[in-house]
Parts: sequence; C-alpha cells; structure tokens
Amino acid sequence: MSVAVEKPDTPSDQRSRRSGGREARRAMRAAPLADDIKPVRAGLEGGSYGPLSENDRERIHEAVLTLLETVGFANAIPSCIEVLTEAGATLSEDGRIRFPRALVLDTIKKAARHFTLHGQDPKHDMLIQGKRVHYGTAGAAVHLVDVEKRCYRESLLQDIYDAARIVEGLDNIHFFQRPMVPRDIPDPLDMDFNTLYACVMGTSKHVGTSFTVRENVKPALDMLYAIAGGEENFRARPFVSNSNCFVVPPMKFAEDACGVLEACVEGGIPILLLSAGQAGATAPAAIAGAVVQAVAEVLAGLVYVNAIKPGHPAIFGTWPFVSDLRTGAMSGGSAEQAVLTAACAQMAQFYDLPGGSAAGMTDSKLPDIQSGYEKGITDVMAGLAGLNLVYESAGMHASLLGFCLESLIIDNDMLGHCLRCVRGIEVTDESLSIDTIADVCLKGPGHYLGNEQTLRLMQTEYFYPAVGDRFSPKEWNEKGRPDILQRAIIEKKRILAERFPRHVPKPLDDKLRARFGNLIHLPRSGMGG
Repeated sequence: MSVAVEKPDTPSDQRSRRSGGREARRAMRAAPLADDIKPVRAGLEGGSYGPLSENDRERIHEAVLTLLETVGFANAIPSCIEVLTEAGATLSEDGRIRFPRALVLDTIKKAARHFTLHGQDPKHDMLIQGKRVHYGTAGAAVHLVDVEKRCYRESLLQDIYDAARIVEGLDNIHFFQRPMVPRDIPDPLDMDFNTLYACVMGTSKHVGTSFTVRENVKPALDMLYAIAGGEENFRARPFVSNSNCFVVPPMKFAEDACGVLEACVEGGIPILLLSAGQAGATAPAAIAGAVVQAVAEVLAGLVYVNAIKPGHPAIFGTWPFVSDLRTGAMSGGSAEQAVLTAACAQMAQFYDLPGGSAAGMTDSKLPDIQSGYEKGITDVMAGLAGLNLVYESAGMHASLLGFCLESLIIDNDMLGHCLRCVRGIEVTDESLSIDTIADVCLKGPGHYLGNEQTLRLMQTEYFYPAVGDRFSPKEWNEKGRPDILQRAIIEKKRILAERFPRHVPKPLDDKLRARFGNLIHLPRSGMGG
C-alpha cells in the first residue's frame, strides 16, 4: 500500500506563495470600499475609556444643581431675563438669574437629543447620539503657520477657504468649524459674513461658525436660505451650526453672544453651547471643579435655548481648557486637557445629551514630534471616551493661536489611527480564527500572507495612513529620505492647485454676488475662477 507523502515547501515555493499573496493584496487594495465597511468612518462607537466613575458623575451632577440654584448667572440681557423667568428661573435682588433644580431637570428631559447635523451633501450627515464619535476643526486662530519658512503670519480669508477645501477631501475630518479669523477683514459684519461664505463654499461638510452681534445673523441667514433653495429647506436640513460662547466664565452671560443665540434659534440654526473656562484662571484649578463649572454653565444655556424654543438642537459644549499653572498660559496639549475632555464626554452621556468638547490643541508651534504626541493623546482619549463631536482636533497649534494647512493632512492620518482605536476589537466566532489557524498550521504554508481571511480583512479591519511613512529603511533611502512634513507640503500644494469644490453651482454664486454686492470679499480668482 502506497502512502502519498506531501513534499515540504521549497524556498522557491514559499517565495511564489508570498508573491501571489502580495499580488492578491494589491488587487484588494485597489478595489473601492463602501462607506459602511471601511475600517474607520464617522460615527464609530466609543466609550471604552472614562476617568469618572458612576459615583463621580452623580456627585458632579449634584454639585452642578447646587451651583445653578444658589450661585446662578450674572449679566443677563433683558430678553434673556424675560424668557428665563417665564420658564421658571428667578431674578434675585443681586441681579443674578438662578435656576431651580426642577427647571434644570425638566429641561434635560425635554431637550433635543439623537439629532442629525447635516452637510450640504447628505453623505456628510452626522447622527449625533450615544457615543458615536466625529472629529472636526474649530477655533479662532489669528495666525497661519508657514511651515516652509518656519514662521507665523496673520490669517486671511483665503486661508479659511483653502482650509475648507482641503478638509472637503479628508475622510477622517468629518465637519468643518471655522478654524481661523480673517485678519484682513476688520469690519465685524464683513468678517462674520465672509467667514461663513468661505466655509460653505469650500466644503459640503457640516460647517460651524460664529457671529459677533445679533444684527450680523440676518444677512448670513439670507445667504444660507438662498444656498439651501429656500428657508423651509434650510430649516429641514440646517448645514450650519452656531458656535456660541454665551457664557463668560465664571457664571456670567455674554451679552452680545446671547443676542446671537436668540437670533440663531429663531432662524433655525443649531447651537453649540460653548463654555470655555480655563482651569486655574477662569475655572477652578481642580479638574473636577472645572468640570462642575463647565457643566453648570452649559446646562444654564440649555435652559435658555429651550425656554426660547423647546427641543431646539443644542450641543452640550463643555470646553474647559487647562492652564500651565507656572505661567497662567493655556496648555491645550497637556495630559490634564486629555482627561478633562474625556470627563466632559462622560457628563454629556450622563445626561444623554449630544456632547462636543475640544482636543488636539497642541502647544507646539509646528507639526513636529511634540505636536504628534500631544494631538494623538488628547484626540484618542476623547474618542475612546465616546465624545460625539471632537472640535479643534486637526490643524491647530500654539494652543489655538496658529493654524496649519499641512497639519490638516498629517492630522487626517492621525485621526484615522484614533478612529481605529475607537473601533476596538470585534470578538466573534469567526474572528477568533480557530479554523484559519488550524488550516494554516496543519495544511497550509505556515503563514497567513495569502490566506483568504487576510485578503478579506485587509481593507475592512486595517487602517492605512496616506502620508505616514511605512517604508523600510532601504525603500526610504531610495526614495530620497522623505519625511512626513515634506509629503504633506507636496499634498497641500496639489490639493490647492486642483480642488475647487462646486457643490454651490456657479450660477447660484453669481446670484449671491449680485445680491450681496461688495459684502462678499473672497475673489473668484481665489476660488478657481
């Protein structure tokens, strides 16, 4: 009786199999993926990390209710006093508005939750609920970082448009909130209007913006209604939200911002209720105390919004920042900032409210090693905590004073890694891989390079950076020893030469320019003609 004996693989056989696996993997990489099976994508569920225990959150909540009932808010404008007292708040003899516990709890129950922040293109819509994570830009930087000259210059209107059109093509930056102030436009109305114009023309993703005073909201709404094809269409799918610093920490209303808030609610714009105290300066140095104050301030804003229009979309925007207590300067890239932001995410989840806070605000002046570790740590912890909207996560430097276009491209890679961490590990009967391991070890070549599972999962399970360096030292040397910043500079220049979004058709832009005349400052020459 003859028995067939399987010949062992020769080195040539092994090389052939590896080569075949390599070719198969290349073919798989070339195939486009549907959005819902990409390894990272908007809205992945976080929540695997949290610095606060359940008891911690309950104690913070009780402290918040005590503050709102006993300390309250100063500097309310007359219209704010009117709507809040009608809702059940009280105006005390010392001029402060105080919020009874029952009013706050009732507002939390009826507040909007599980809503969508829309893009001009529906493919960019973001469902804001639970622990679904989205990363985006934000800020009011007054400088653009020129990485080639290693210097800072004043930020311009064109820079905002350029940033928006770069973000338009970056998969891991899901929304675009105005990151810079156009220093070439000193008039507040012109600045507000043109900032918004540059944003909505540059990207079809959801846009966040600010207004200086109430009067500046009306022309902006007129423009947004026109782009949407009418007021009713915009109200049904508002693709712009208002970043509203309605509070001056600690515990005072910001008079101009309150007027803006009222106008935006009336006009159908979702509100980011933004409390931006700085621990050790305008908020307690104790991290828990900074969280308490931020939550109290934002809940007061939530009562305000719902007193104007019950159920209006409002984002729980606790944004407490960190100070370097040696100097008093802001330290956006600190470890304390990372845990503070994660704690804020937990408090939003405690109330089941859509939460937005800040991360990625490196103290470094350039996209360097410090920038990488500070952004990576703060952004990934925000995502792991399940923060719905991570603002200022890309492009920002010098603790919000500088913005860098090249960093958008580098940070898009970094955020892809963060999202992959957020996604975590799926443990199923199939992913445990018992049959695959047995097949490779007992029948196969002793490696998984060309295995069916490897080929099937390489696109859906693994994230690949676009500009990050994964060359071998030999390949890196042969390619001229490139670094990530050089690659980002090249990619930025390519995008700015080629990408001129046309989601707002030119005939509609013609009508806007005819209607608003000299109010629009961004020249067509800077928009591709």
